[in-house]
Amino acid sequence: MRQFGYERPEYAADAVALAERPEVRYLAGGTNLVDLMKLGVETPDLLVDVSALPYEFVQEDLDGLVRIGAGVRNSDLAAHALIRSRYPVLAQAVLAGASGQLRNMATVGGNLLQRTRCVYFQDVSKPCNKRMPGSGCPARKGDHHNLAILGASDQCIATNPSDMAVALTALDAVVHVQDHAGPHEVPLAELYRLPGSDPQRETTLAPGALITAVDLPTLPFARRSRYRKARERASYSFAIGSVAAALDVEGDVVRDVRLAFGAVAPVPWRARTAEAALVGGPVNEEAFRAAAEAELAAAEPLRDNAYKVPLITNLVVRTLAELAAGS
Repeated sequence: MRQFGYERPEYAADAVALAERPEVRYLAGGTNLVDLMKLGVETPDLLVDVSALPYEFVQEDLDGLVRIGAGVRNSDLAAHALIRSRYPVLAQAVLAGASGQLRNMATVGGNLLQRTRCVYFQDVSKPCNKRMPGSGCPARKGDHHNLAILGASDQCIATNPSDMAVALTALDAVVHVQDHAGPHEVPLAELYRLPGSDPQRETTLAPGALITAVDLPTLPFARRSRYRKARERASYSFAIGSVAAALDVEGDVVRDVRLAFGAVAPVPWRARTAEAALVGGPVNEEAFRAAAEAELAAAEPLRDNAYKVPLITNLVVRTLAELAAGS
């Protein structure tokens, strides 16, 4: 690891001012950044420690909107009574996302900006368009069994690794950001970018932008929600496929639904085609399967990751069936 500078500002505006240059990185829990620095993937010359900023809160306003500070530790978020009761899908996703030790360090803001675990991205001896634009994507013909089947491009098939972001995508979360233009809001669905021809650009954030909070809109039927994650081992591991779902049923009809997939795309994948197919339709496994298949009709699997199509389909059917039975 090469030498770097360190600053710990007291105010968000000071942090943003320090982060003007591309060689600067924000440090919160460091559970992803420090690993990448050890590997030589990230080589900042300055770390701006934002852990002292006043963003460790979970609060509800008079209209029922819940705001989560970017500095909240994952363990505290998963254990928070308001999150567990109002948004169980989020609590479950956080608990599924990492070991207890990592959850004690990792923060909400850092979780949303963690980088892919593609083995070619993490190995500086290999080409990678995300790390070195124009060098190629060896994953397409190499090890891609856990990479994207939706939203990828010829330039990159890496997947977004966050479990939390999948749940927040299903919940229509809104991210609060402060950058050189001042504070503003970004819907989570607009935070991430598909790779296209510029896979090195992973978000729509301006350089030096700092995430300060995340809003969860009032969504009464989110109390009936669930996160299901498939992984290659039962202990702490990244997903090979996951589903975040919330279901509103009236009689035998789906009144409303939220659905998002993880580990299948470069971004947390909002399954809007499946949602549209479900709303107003019957509550049964056949309808759930047809909706999942409609969403996955756009999938473009490669040699070793086609298994994700039936995997996600079965996760959707099982998760929605359990939510419907519990209603």
